[in-house]
Amino acid sequence: MAAQKGKDLLLKIKPTGASVFTTVAGIRSNRISFNSETVDTTHAESVGQWRELLAGAGVRSAGVSGSGIFKDQTADSDIQTAFFNGDILNWQIVIPSFGTIDGLFQISSLEYTGQYNGEMTYEIALESAGSLTFTGV
Repeated sequence: MAAQKGKDLLLKIKPTGASVFTTVAGIRSNRISFNSETVDTTHAESVGQWRELLAGAGVRSAGVSGSGIFKDQTADSDIQTAFFNGDILNWQIVIPSFGTIDGLFQISSLEYTGQYNGEMTYEIALESAGSLTFTGV
């Protein structure tokens, strides 16, 4: 994969009752991580006492974090409502030249920062709350 523009990674939300995904905000910094716990099945007769793992077992999860500026009041309101209600909503993460991740996420952290002579910024973290779907390009 050739180098990509970081600004092309998009975070989209489908608020309760909405029928389409909308881009959440002007994200300036993004991160997505995929995690998979392992299940150790090593036993006394494991060859050379090397660890053995059970394929396909364990809990899988994804975390998304980003920071930037909200693109409009509607996006800010959607995020605030989802956070304060503890909503688990459909989110979409568009990764250029890679694919799209769709699934349920909950906002686990929301921070606002502002300086006297600058714009208001935010930091958000999401944790997966169900099965995710990956669609490659």
